[in-house]
Amino acid sequence: QLQLVESGGGLVQAGGSLRLSCAASGRTFNTYNMGWFRQAPGKEREFVAEISWSGGRTDYADSVKGRFTISRDNAKNTVYLQMNSLEPDDTAVYYCAADRGRIPRVVRYISVWGQGTLVTVSS
Repeated sequence: QLQLVESGGGLVQAGGSLRLSCAASGRTFNTYNMGWFRQAPGKEREFVAEISWSGGRTDYADSVKGRFTISRDNAKNTVYLQMNSLEPDDTAVYYCAADRGRIPRVVRYISVWGQGTLVTVSS
């Protein structure tokens, strides 16, 4: 099973950009679909983006379409989330997730998580 470690979070002004990274251990990274979720204070964890094992298919939550881009580098066992035009509502802890099938949108069905990285967007 993969182990995931996120990095790249921080404080940014509204309109700014950040790139999150999720580094995976293990030699089977390229057989997993990968996803990003986020959890704002007092709210439930929600789906943000997904990328297939090959990188050929991506999907996004409506709230981030056109602003966020998910990508992966299988040679580096890493998945990225490029976040542009950040808004205060994007403030959350961002989590990386992995699944052999499609990334479930229901959080309780996901068994592989990273520890999260905090993104704070100031207005």
